[in-house]
Amino acid sequence: MLTIKGLFYLNRELFAQRIKELRLKKNITQSELGTLLSVTKTQISDIEKGKTTTSLEKLSIIADCFDVSTDYLLGRTDDPRRY
Repeated sequence: MLTIKGLFYLNRELFAQRIKELRLKKNITQSELGTLLSVTKTQISDIEKGKTTTSLEKLSIIADCFDVSTDYLLGRTDDPRRY
């Protein structure tokens, strides 16, 4: 994670890793997660490879799906708890 003057910059590798780990832990396929987010399996694959990120709206859906905080997904904390 990089910060400059208090600004947060996404660590794509960590974001990708956490999405994939959580998806596998819940035994959800890329296609199933894609359906939940209204995106393709290829787009989920690209997220998990760190090639792309997602919208804030979809980030919130992912956090709800896996019952983790958005801060955890973004790498701002190592504690996955929501509150």
